[in-house]
Order: sequence, then C-alpha cells, then structure tokens
Amino acid sequence: METVAVIIPNYNGQKYLGDCLKSLRKQSFQDFKVIMVDNGSSDGSISVVKRDFPEVQIIGLSDNTGFANAVNVGIKETGAKYVFLLNNDTVCEEGVLDALVKVLDKKKSVFSVQAKMLQIKEPHLIDDAGDYYCALGWAFAPSKDKDTSRYSRRINVTSACAGAAMYRREVFEEIGYFDEAHFCYLEDVDVGYRARLYGYDNVMEPGAIVYHVGSGSSGSRHNAFKVELTAANNLYFIYKNMNVLQIIINLPLFLAGVIIKHVFYVRKGLGKAHLRGLSKGISKIFTNSDKRVRFGGRQIAYSFWMQLELWANCVRRLQ
Repeated sequence: METVAVIIPNYNGQKYLGDCLKSLRKQSFQDFKVIMVDNGSSDGSISVVKRDFPEVQIIGLSDNTGFANAVNVGIKETGAKYVFLLNNDTVCEEGVLDALVKVLDKKKSVFSVQAKMLQIKEPHLIDDAGDYYCALGWAFAPSKDKDTSRYSRRINVTSACAGAAMYRREVFEEIGYFDEAHFCYLEDVDVGYRARLYGYDNVMEPGAIVYHVGSGSSGSRHNAFKVELTAANNLYFIYKNMNVLQIIINLPLFLAGVIIKHVFYVRKGLGKAHLRGLSKGISKIFTNSDKRVRFGGRQIAYSFWMQLELWANCVRRLQ
C-alpha cells in the first residue's frame, strides 16, 4: 500500500485537470497514487483523464454530491497512511508531497498539514496559508492577498484549507469524516476544529507550495451559491462543535457577527442569499442533531483552550 493517496474531487473541472495532474507527475516523492472522485461532471472530465492520465484511479459518482461526500468516498477507498486532498484548479511544486509527509512523519500529534497556497495569476500573493475561526462566528484566512514572504515559517492554525492539505487517515476513524451535511464550504474548518477538540494539531507548512486558481468550480469570490452555503454552515458549525456554555458566552459576538455579515452582503446585492442561508442553517441543525460532538472530559478540557483561541482570533481578524 502506498504512503500517500492524492484525492482530487472534481466537478466540471476538465480545463484545470491537465495542469494539476501534470504537476503531480513531477513530484520528487514517488510513493503515492492519485484518485479522482468525479461528482457527475458533464464536461468530459472522465474521458480526458482516462485518455491522458491512465495512472489515475477514477471513481465516478452519478450526481454532484458536494466536496465533503466526494473526498469521503476517496478517503474510504484507500488504506494509505496519509491522504492529500487537492483541488482540481491547482498546480503543485515538485517538493510538495515530500514536505508534507516529513511534517506528519515527525509530529504524531498533527492531524493535518496544509501547503502554502499562492494565487496562480499573482504568485507573490497568498491565496491561503491556514484558516482560523473566531468568536464572531467567522472562519477566515488572514493570509489572503498578503505577500508570500510574510508567511515563511510553519504555524499552527485552527484548520487546514482542504484545497491542498494532507491528513493522517487513521484519525478520521476516531473523530469522524468530513460532514456531508456541509456539501461544501467550512467542511474543512469543521473537521479541523473537531480534531482540535480531540487533542490534535493542524499546521501550515511553507515549504510546500501549491498554486491555486481559486473559485474554479463555484465562480467568483462572492456569489449567491457561496454566500448561502457559508451562512448555513456557519450556524451549523457552532451548534456541532461548541458546548452549551460556549454558545451562551459567545452569543452576543455571534449575533454581532451575523449582523455585520448581513450588512456586508446587502451592499453586494446578496442580502437575500444570506438570509436564505441562515434559514437553511437552522434546518441543518434540526436535521443533523445526531452529528453534534459528544463532549466528554477530553473534549471539554480542549474546548476551554479553544475558547481562548476564539477570542484571540477576533483580535487577529479585526486587525
């Protein structure tokens, strides 16, 4: 069994897949296989990969089941020690797998290690160098659009961005897999935060470089589809991952966060999408009540430290 399984969820990403898969062929680390999980694409993605990249294992799904389900299918398909989740609209530098594997081999407490993702059109600027979550109920990437030189050291983060991150596969069996109720957006923050409640760490490794187109499947940075899903998933995230005391303590900040976001989206003509998302978030809570983290002594202890981090991250977000 190979050490690493590279899992690429794909939905109508045929125009990106060639560059992505070619970059994997150039990796200095060779003990890996590639699995593409296709979410019912209609653009010929599967036929092109079969023709040009016969080494890739293809799992074809009949419909677009979302990012979370697609990567779960890939993770459960492999017995590899590590799984590297990779967006289809990315290009990897040749040392990416080496750099990520070395971190996981050395630090057994690390659940996930993210590559430093750079903007493919402006490679001196960061796309994502690790995600954080704050007590305003916001997930955010403070590195976004910053110069790459500002993130030259390995750092701990709330969660790795699953667009280019390697995970210790066996930990999923302990904490659970990506939550398919998210469909897409925040599913990586959810699983990363959940891992933290079990005592694991998530880090960003600057020696692993991945170039990212960004919004390759959903379109622009702000659109109705994305706004609706992120609003829903934010509410669902809070319910799932925080104990009752945490929710009560943070409630004023959560409410402020929702209001600020709504004003922002109204100004962009996306206010209705945001309200629809909040409504769907409440629905997700009721229909997925069984997925709430079970807070035993270990989770309660770690949630205390996470709460301090949530407050600290508010300061980081507002700087």
